[in-house]
Amino acid sequence: MTEIATPPSGAPAFPSDRTCPYRLPDQYNDLRTREGSLQRVTLYDGRQAWLVTGYDTARKLLADPRLSSDRRHVDFPATSGRVESFRDRRPAFIGLDPPEHGPKRRMTISEFTVRRIKGMRADVEQIVHGFLDRMIDSGPPADLVSQFSLPVPSMVICQLLGVPYADHDFFQDASQRLIQSPDVAGARTARDDLEGYLGGLADTLRGKPGPGLLSTLVTEQWEKGTIDRDELVSTAILLLVAGHETTASMTSLSVITLLEHPEQYAALRADPSLVPGAVEELLRLLAIADIAGGRFATADIEIDGRCIRAGEGVIVTNSIANRDSSVFADPDVFDVRREARHHLSFGYGVHQCLGQNLARLELEVVLTALLERLPDLRLAVPVDRLDLRPGTTIQGVNELPVTW
Repeated sequence: MTEIATPPSGAPAFPSDRTCPYRLPDQYNDLRTREGSLQRVTLYDGRQAWLVTGYDTARKLLADPRLSSDRRHVDFPATSGRVESFRDRRPAFIGLDPPEHGPKRRMTISEFTVRRIKGMRADVEQIVHGFLDRMIDSGPPADLVSQFSLPVPSMVICQLLGVPYADHDFFQDASQRLIQSPDVAGARTARDDLEGYLGGLADTLRGKPGPGLLSTLVTEQWEKGTIDRDELVSTAILLLVAGHETTASMTSLSVITLLEHPEQYAALRADPSLVPGAVEELLRLLAIADIAGGRFATADIEIDGRCIRAGEGVIVTNSIANRDSSVFADPDVFDVRREARHHLSFGYGVHQCLGQNLARLELEVVLTALLERLPDLRLAVPVDRLDLRPGTTIQGVNELPVTW
């Protein structure tokens, strides 16, 4: 029988805002120095939850069937009112538990296999260089977010889904409002906008199949009664939003991190074969989806000298777990030669990120192209003047002035 320790009395607020794109907030550094890999934190609504800070404990819990990902349940730990506002909406497979989760995820997985993604490299390279051409032709300075980081993954996910890229201004705006809105009403309006758009697009594909995953879901799932329209739309929203917002944020923060570590940037310029490993190290260090690991216990779980009681919320903080010194030596050091592929930035277990192969491909192509074509790239403003997104959303910047 595990000895159950008394939870610590201090339960600081979570999440915290970053003050540097690639460093942890001071509060997170404090939490990671505390004894044990489970700490109590207080969420925006005053509720407490367990925060998982240790790598091994995180892997065990993410694979534990006694933790639920059901975002509709009252016990799911919402980190902001924006998350709370969607409890009444049909979740995509990311918010479902086995056995319901598996069949829904498998409906889309064929488009994200290693083989399928490898076959997209030439198309991704064409997209990346096309947007670089436009940015270079316009001349410096440039906003890397609006001119490169955001449109590249937007066009890639549009091609994969079969969504018209001509509508990118609309869905990029709606996606940004969905994940960043400071109030519940704004987030719900953004969700309504996306539901209306993608639902209408799906309606036009009934009986008229076209290219892309969305059409496949319509013809192979919705029309055959495997899923209903609400499930289809929820899945499409997840793929569209996650497919461009996360990669766009990783691109921008990766560029900042490399430019702020010139010796690492120089190492990549001297040896581009290091790029795939550098991508893994950047994913480990930046961990932009720090609030994505929410769960709640459906039964008591004894682990690491604690007892997570049934009904208690659990949040795996990838940014802290990825800096566990028992797993990663000198974890706060950015090292493009580090072997970091076993990081937790894509999660672990049945809910491990479906799009991780695509994200890796896009980041590799993007960094290789920037190294080759803009070797003198640099920030146009000091890093401490960049406006970082709050801790309640995907980490990133909405503008990134650069020059060359």
